[in-house]
Amino acid sequence: MRNQDELSQGAKQRFVETAARAKNPLETLSYQSYKDPSGEQFKLICRAKSDADSKLLKWAFKLAETNVGPYYKQLKMGWQPKIKAAELNKNWARYLVAQNEKKENVAYAMFRFDMDHGDCVLYCYEMQVAAEYRRKGLGKFIMSTLEDCARLWHLEKVMLTVLNNNEASISFFKQLGYVKDEISPDVLEQADYQIFSKSMLS
Repeated sequence: MRNQDELSQGAKQRFVETAARAKNPLETLSYQSYKDPSGEQFKLICRAKSDADSKLLKWAFKLAETNVGPYYKQLKMGWQPKIKAAELNKNWARYLVAQNEKKENVAYAMFRFDMDHGDCVLYCYEMQVAAEYRRKGLGKFIMSTLEDCARLWHLEKVMLTVLNNNEASISFFKQLGYVKDEISPDVLEQADYQIFSKSMLS
């Protein structure tokens, strides 16, 4: 077990930089295939934004718009398509995409390696599954793969943001062992979101 207090900020920064330089940070993991309880096979592919074609990026935006757009519209921040599209097109973005047996994209996570309040982390910005492919264990498998990736590169946490009104998402991540992070906005701040995390140190 690694104690985070034993790591210098310089060492943590090096872990992040090393992971970020990897063309495929999951390459040494046996992550590529998943079979759901019914026997349907899925393949995971990892792409840097620079290697992702416009079709993939447009699909990722559309799925986010379909899945979480309605939740944003209920909040004071509203749904801001230009901001979401810009976020999905960040140069640092990494995509972990699930494809079905027809090679159709059906789910994805968008993530990056970063320093966050002194911790070296894998930050998951999006984790979206198409409606017809939910409850197959695919989202759980994607998150498990990201956690394996974080451990491989010696990162301390996997972090993510959930909207307060998305109870299904909150429940999903809690079932996977995620808890409200210490940097999450408190009640007095009246934020529309919470920050969850899961330690990778044990």
